[in-house]
Amino acid sequence: MNYIEYNIHVTGPEEGEIVIAELSDMGFESFSDYLPDGFMPGAGSIKCYIPANVEADSSNHTRIQNYLYNEGYPYEREEIQQQNWNAEWESQFEPISIQGGTCYIRAPFHPAHSAPYEIVIMPKMSFGTGHHATTYLMAEQMLALDFNGASVLDMGSGTGILSILAAMRGAVVVDAVDIDEWAYENCLENIQTNNVQTVVCPILGDVSAIHGKVYDIILANINRNILLNDMAQYTESLRKGGLLLVSGILDLDVDTLVGHARKLGLTPTATNTRDGWAQITFQKA
Repeated sequence: MNYIEYNIHVTGPEEGEIVIAELSDMGFESFSDYLPDGFMPGAGSIKCYIPANVEADSSNHTRIQNYLYNEGYPYEREEIQQQNWNAEWESQFEPISIQGGTCYIRAPFHPAHSAPYEIVIMPKMSFGTGHHATTYLMAEQMLALDFNGASVLDMGSGTGILSILAAMRGAVVVDAVDIDEWAYENCLENIQTNNVQTVVCPILGDVSAIHGKVYDIILANINRNILLNDMAQYTESLRKGGLLLVSGILDLDVDTLVGHARKLGLTPTATNTRDGWAQITFQKA
């Protein structure tokens, strides 16, 4: 599968986060960190990646172009071949340390590291290497919770990084659900690498794949619109007293998510933010 790279020029990291949030709802799957321009203060860019076949949809293509034009964002567009994409990720991927080194995320080509939870992720096309603030926030909150003996759902699992951490933390069953075939295949590879294949079960599908199932903990690092649309199903699939961890939202969306969750019988127990993004933990009454 080929991807399209949009190199979008913005005036700073906060504006870049707004663009990322908007494009997440248009089929874009991965994003680079904000890169400042070394010659023009206050200027920089972000790289945004979308599957070529998703961008090719005429209505979606028009929506993307209209958004960038109407908001006045200059950009360059380039088709990225699969092998070049992988090489690009490998060249940029650096290890991540979470909670003072309690959790250490690295690629197979990095040296091994002594940490209570060392996760090895092959950084291919799937979202979720730990670099993005939302993945970081989810992993950080997971370290504060008890997963021993828990049944877990990782919705929008991407690389499987949160599923792997849940298994390492003591979960006995983890369903890793993602709608993207490449994410499904990457998750299969990563759970084998981390020796959690007997606990984590990758599933190719959407929220309908969990109908009739019940979990102790649900992880959903997706985006605002999908969270609002699917939260009723998450609530139905969560046991009484169970926890729902969500992210993929900007901090300005917290009140909207909390208000919607309360109507479903979910109570917020923790809210954390990082670089303009937010993570919320809810408990089912």
